[in-house]
Amino acid sequence: MDFAPSRLSADMVDAMWQFMHDRVFPAEPVWKAQLAELGPHATPPVLADLKRDARHRGLWNLFLPTVSGLSNLEYAPVAEVTGWSPVIAPEAINCQAPDTGNMELLHLFGTPEQRKRWLEPLLAGDLRSAYAMTEPQVASSDATNIETSIVRDGDDYVIDGVKWWITGVADERCQVFIVMGKTNPEAPPHQQQSMIIVPRDTPGVEVVRSLPIFGYQDQHGHCEITFTAVRVPAANLLGEEGAGFALAQARLGPGRIHHAMRAIGMSERALSLLVDRARSRTAFGTVLADQGVVQQLIADSRIEIDQVRLLVEKTAWLIDHHGAKGARTEIAAIKVAAPAVATRVIDRAIEVFGGAGVSDDTPLAYFYAWARVLRIVDGPDAVHRRTIARQEFQRPRR
Repeated sequence: MDFAPSRLSADMVDAMWQFMHDRVFPAEPVWKAQLAELGPHATPPVLADLKRDARHRGLWNLFLPTVSGLSNLEYAPVAEVTGWSPVIAPEAINCQAPDTGNMELLHLFGTPEQRKRWLEPLLAGDLRSAYAMTEPQVASSDATNIETSIVRDGDDYVIDGVKWWITGVADERCQVFIVMGKTNPEAPPHQQQSMIIVPRDTPGVEVVRSLPIFGYQDQHGHCEITFTAVRVPAANLLGEEGAGFALAQARLGPGRIHHAMRAIGMSERALSLLVDRARSRTAFGTVLADQGVVQQLIADSRIEIDQVRLLVEKTAWLIDHHGAKGARTEIAAIKVAAPAVATRVIDRAIEVFGGAGVSDDTPLAYFYAWARVLRIVDGPDAVHRRTIARQEFQRPRR
């Protein structure tokens, strides 16, 4: 395994850092002020300027190998840089969840008509999408539990069910949902589910509410949605009937690389803030940087960040060379490890900042909330530990 950056990857990382310093970091207070004025789910006008500049710089759709020419390993450090400003930077370069996963699904499994209608405007950044799987009444960590029904009726499918924690739906630009439900409850457990494309304006679709995370209205809203006798053409089925679970697994591999590297980016920014604070703050007659307890916080953070980055790079290399199935254990491992490290590093930074760390004067409080949520989204830690343990039981012993 060789994790040395390619020339293309190194150039993209350099360009991304330049964009961060030139545009993204200065835009953070502007973004915050515009949302305060227009509402938590509005589109800040500064975003359009950022997106135009990103496209001009060639920083657009970098997550998709067939578009950018970047492998998962090559894109990983770019994703890390965007994690320094996780609300703004990914969206500014059209590499934000859940759109990235939906674009991958449409690219891999969509019909020509589906790609024309939905993938092309998503790649252009003209609209946004949502991925509707999680449900309030079942443990959605086991996707075979989902209860939403997708029933064939002539040339249509009829959808009934309730979804929640559906990211991005409070944003008026979110015009299409990829919905996962059951088309055949009598089939084997992993062949009961299918995915179908549902335009937002379809009769019977109701956005009930937006759910905050630790009080933050995050990622353009995580919403509860009801589907009541929602009728869409059979041509909206994504892939084949019964392939929903397999499509979901294909969607999650690269996406977890992105989440993990952005978590590392948040960790790096938290550590940078911690170091700056330690150098500038005095307590008990000496700067914090000279106190052994603070030095230990810094050292532990550096060790853990570098360890988890290597694990994510290994996972990205395995996906590139062996596909998501060949990296199943590692994908589960980074989903546990990266948010856990981020939570610990951010917590240490908050400790050094004291009261300022839990306020909105720094990004640390939001970072902590989002890092903690990452331990639940895309499957909770316990599920991924179960996957790792099962793989370990199957590993040949020497």
